[in-house]
Amino acid sequence: MTNESPSVCPAVLSSEDSPQENGVHTNQYSSISPPASPVAQDEPFSTYFEERVPIPDSENQLFSFRKLWAFTGPGFLMSIAYLDPGNIESDLQSGAAAGFKLLWVLLVSTIIGLLLQRLAARLGVVTGMHLAEVCNRQYSTVPRIILWLMVELAIIGSDMQEVIGCAIALNLLSVGRIPLWGGVLITITDTFVFLFLDKYGLRKLEAFFGFLITIMALSFGYEYVLVKPDQGELLKGMFVPYCAGCGPVQLEQAVGIVGAVIMPHNIYLHSALVKSREVDRKNKKEVKEANKYFFIESAIALFVSFLINVFVVAVFAQAFYSKSNMDVNAMCNKTGSPHTDLFPLNNNTLEVDIYKGGIVLGCFFGPAALYIWAIGILAAGQSSTMTGTYSGQFVMEGFLNLRWSRFARVLLTRSIAITPTLLVAIFQDVHHLTGMNDFLNVLQSLQLPFALIPILTFTSLKSIMNDFANGLGWKISGGILILGVCAINMYFVIVYVTALNSVVLYVLAALLSVAYLAFVAYLAWHCLVALGVSCLDCCSRMQMGVSRHTDMYLLNDMDSNALVDR
Repeated sequence: MTNESPSVCPAVLSSEDSPQENGVHTNQYSSISPPASPVAQDEPFSTYFEERVPIPDSENQLFSFRKLWAFTGPGFLMSIAYLDPGNIESDLQSGAAAGFKLLWVLLVSTIIGLLLQRLAARLGVVTGMHLAEVCNRQYSTVPRIILWLMVELAIIGSDMQEVIGCAIALNLLSVGRIPLWGGVLITITDTFVFLFLDKYGLRKLEAFFGFLITIMALSFGYEYVLVKPDQGELLKGMFVPYCAGCGPVQLEQAVGIVGAVIMPHNIYLHSALVKSREVDRKNKKEVKEANKYFFIESAIALFVSFLINVFVVAVFAQAFYSKSNMDVNAMCNKTGSPHTDLFPLNNNTLEVDIYKGGIVLGCFFGPAALYIWAIGILAAGQSSTMTGTYSGQFVMEGFLNLRWSRFARVLLTRSIAITPTLLVAIFQDVHHLTGMNDFLNVLQSLQLPFALIPILTFTSLKSIMNDFANGLGWKISGGILILGVCAINMYFVIVYVTALNSVVLYVLAALLSVAYLAFVAYLAWHCLVALGVSCLDCCSRMQMGVSRHTDMYLLNDMDSNALVDR
């Protein structure tokens, strides 16, 4: 047996070649670990929280509520991305534009999101590394840097919506006394404070997030009870996949729902959050059990987030579907609202965002509805800002292999995301943010392939996942789902770009599209090889001269010490 250079498509240990420990193959679990820092450190470095939650023993039990409780936490933090101000705005706009008719799109999007989050959680549990760390190992330098920049753009776009959502909520609660830029500064400050709550214990931090989700449920649930939506129409809209009388406006709203629910940075986040539990990766039974409980917890968390989203859609579908600007203007004028001028005297269909949504609720249902709405938006923005900061930390640490102090990491990731947000808040009026939100939604839609393609690629490779690699069914269904989601989001981007009506912007978009599609094709090529399309495995054919298992195709092995010639 001769060793070959690992620089070109190296082979890795197969399961039959790997060493055994107590009857368990240890290579697939224990050998996959983060790279050591090039600089010696006095204290062990932690990319996540310093403590890990222990899992109670329960011998020969098919299901244990005590174990489920121990695993509960990461899924609820992940679900907050489904409740951020961008999602809330998408919900209220779909309700106002299409009534209950698009609830089934929200349901399908949430189910697809659950399946994708399952892949992210499994990668973190099985390898002990999150998606950014695996990308750091598997892609060569230039693609890795490009991938990091794309994901950072997605995080910045999401963070801008979340922070500005908080600022809008503070503006509503203060009756306009706190300007948009002041709300942004307050949000930045309290986010720094809340982020260090884990010093008092990881479970306390997770409980705080649970408290914020409860506030959202109570706030939007109050609006739901107040408006009293038609339950028959609600159920019909949720389970009948049809949109009678819908046109381009409703189609754009449907696409917007998919784009708002499935967010790229959330895949990276969830793969890191699951590392907070004590799971012996040498023990196949424990890994399998962790995958099961994390999936159950994620399903429960996303069910809760789905209900909260339904509350918002139903409120605006029942109260404001088919309403015109003139209708709202008359009602606001009647109740003495100071914001009557937001709604021009014409018969155009009402268009709302999270700011106007609160104003409209106040005009029709009283000041309490407005303030409770603002409290819900504040909880949504604050919680999603915190999880967005964690996403930024994990992505930067993983892709760049940073070994900085906790404070330095938080400061850097916050500064990158907050600087453009603060500039927008200073120079943009709170009444005219809809155009910016459309742009940010397009930006995040463009970044979606840079999370979905890598997660499907790596969870399909036996050389990374071993016995937990995706089976044929998951490979096919996962590929179809990701192709469908990316296609829907690309349609959203095309609709946005064609509406710009500028030749210069068209030319610029065309040039950027060539580079963008080339990089997506590069990632898709590696993904197809991982999925078993052996005819594309040209690198290994040149090396070996014969066909070989495509699950051995890697740019960089997870553990260079395990390299052998097959």
